[in-house]
Amino acid sequence: MRFLICLMLAVAGTTAYGADPATGDWPGWRGSDRTGLSKEKGILKEWPEAGPKQLWQIKGLGTGYSTPSVSNGKIFVMGSKPTEAPPAEQGGKKNRGGSGKEFIFALNEKDGSVAWEVEVGVTAGGYPGPRSTPTIDNGVAYAISSNGILAAVAIDTGKIKYTVDFKKDFKGNSGGWAYTESPLIDGDLLICTPGATDATIVALKKADGSVVWKASTKDLVGMKRSYGTAGYSSPIVATIAGEKQYVQFVSGGVIGVSAADGKVRWHYDSPANGTANCSTPIVRENFVFAASAYGTGGGQALISKTGDDYKADEKYFIKKFQNHHGGVVLVGDYLYGTTGGSLICVDFKTGEVKWDERSVGKGSVVYVDGHLIVRGENGGIALVEANPAEYVEKGKFNQPERSSQKAWPHPVVANGKLYIRDWDILQCYDITKK
Repeated sequence: MRFLICLMLAVAGTTAYGADPATGDWPGWRGSDRTGLSKEKGILKEWPEAGPKQLWQIKGLGTGYSTPSVSNGKIFVMGSKPTEAPPAEQGGKKNRGGSGKEFIFALNEKDGSVAWEVEVGVTAGGYPGPRSTPTIDNGVAYAISSNGILAAVAIDTGKIKYTVDFKKDFKGNSGGWAYTESPLIDGDLLICTPGATDATIVALKKADGSVVWKASTKDLVGMKRSYGTAGYSSPIVATIAGEKQYVQFVSGGVIGVSAADGKVRWHYDSPANGTANCSTPIVRENFVFAASAYGTGGGQALISKTGDDYKADEKYFIKKFQNHHGGVVLVGDYLYGTTGGSLICVDFKTGEVKWDERSVGKGSVVYVDGHLIVRGENGGIALVEANPAEYVEKGKFNQPERSSQKAWPHPVVANGKLYIRDWDILQCYDITKK
């Protein structure tokens, strides 16, 4: 059966994202620069048979697939608490976890104890529960509920500063699995994706949520599918063809818009499917890589500019690289990510598959200190060398006290710790080399 919960995506060329983390913090989706690459050193290069030491575990996060962020001594994550009687269906999809109110939780990094929690929305869509990773910037947490409420919350008190309603304010459309995006902070702007033909992507003032510009896709031509509905990805910022742009994977494909005014510059259709586009695009210089599942795969396009016109020329496409929502990392000149049942390494420049191994199966991946931490959706977690020559596994264990849900939240590395969120549970592991 087809299923989907996507935790947005990202990877950038040049960016400053405006976060205010300590050196080892992980202040938002896929880290401080949305690449999925940790800058930490000195981790364990080989795991014991039972895995790294677990420091603590907490319960009480409710339902949902939100990946945590870590900043300023706290962990931020979203979860849903059930209401009295969940309906049989929501958003046209079978309800697999009940309905409820969605919260942002702030936990103390030392032991996982709750510092505060605040209600920000209600559960919507199939596979209910929030998916957004809070973005932490200058004392504020920004997150999006599955029913499209963007909330800005003071991280010291848990008080809501303002909210924006994607459906009410922009007539937005998320698709059947609801909103999954993690908002992007870039300087004084907040970039997000309501998903409307005249407001596919919008730039807001991060201070108060007021509109700066709206990116419209209603006049795009030559696309295979409509671009007017939000996908299940998250935007990134990059410099492409000499211009600062925001890049996002929406319903019809990957799109680049001018950071100055939101004007659509180019679109790349091949990586998109008609069901769900989830994983964060990769941008290096003028090259964009993106991938999706459901029989599609991943490809690279070169974005070029002639006069005022931009175009996307595909350089290669790999049908086997069907990355669902576990993300892809670019380490040196090599891409690493999972397909429907394996971990794959691909030469970013040429598209050549260097190796393809079972590992822990379909899942999500982050990079730290020469290694990949790969989390399989069925609970296996592996430490693998980021080695394009061959697959080298340096340890593997099965997450204890697994829920009955798929393990879709991504692993997070912050301040020498590995965080694993599984439905109601958050586990913290010490991965430092002693």
